[in-house]
Amino acid sequence: MPALSRPLSSCDPPHHHRGWQLTSESVYLLSGRLAPWFAGSAAVLCAIGLFLGFLVAPSDPHQGEHFRIAFLHQPSMWISVLIYILMAAASAYGLLRKQRVAAMLASSLAPTGALFAFLALWTGSLWGKPIWGTWWVWEARLATEMLVLFLFLGFIALHETIDDYRRADRACGLLALVGLVGLPLLYFSVYRWSLYYGTSNRSLSAPTDETSIIASGLFVMTSGLFAYTAAATLTRLRNEILKRERSSDWVLAHFRGQR
Repeated sequence: MPALSRPLSSCDPPHHHRGWQLTSESVYLLSGRLAPWFAGSAAVLCAIGLFLGFLVAPSDPHQGEHFRIAFLHQPSMWISVLIYILMAAASAYGLLRKQRVAAMLASSLAPTGALFAFLALWTGSLWGKPIWGTWWVWEARLATEMLVLFLFLGFIALHETIDDYRRADRACGLLALVGLVGLPLLYFSVYRWSLYYGTSNRSLSAPTDETSIIASGLFVMTSGLFAYTAAATLTRLRNEILKRERSSDWVLAHFRGQR
């Protein structure tokens, strides 16, 4: 009668290593397959979103043509905050599980997040100048977005300053988590301050008329920027993996097979 079980030999892999694993090699290969699809989707969606926003949406009777900046400003702001949340989540996962790929993903998200945070602040100033009569007011969303930009830049600078990758990942992960706690505190602090001084009605917002066209344009543009974020992050992640593991056997075998 055959044995129902046998002792685990030294050559058998542990049970928790069986199945699909999040390895640098698998992430590198998967990123290479997905990045072109996200890039193509981003080009199409952004073109449609800009067409709806700048050509199809009617002019606003109160803001004139200036409100069309909203089709760049609001999606950029939403995406930058989403990127920061994803970066903080990846950093937390990397710290808790000591997962290098998660830490590399966090560092790959930061430059794109900084780009969109800067774009949101720049377009917010352009949009607000004819409405406020000045380039800047202490409005809750803009103040929070400015902190988001500084957190992204601080994350990038800190990572470049520390030579050891493990120490850099740990320090940047802690910075991202601290910033995640500070963002809502700053938002509500500035919001309460604006209520106290009577400036809460100076926030930027798209007009409420023709909501179907405006909402469609904002949704499509946000989807396009999200697809661009995915494409840029996956491409940067591949470069980060190669930079850290350029001496690994799978990297050498991969490029040797392409010759």
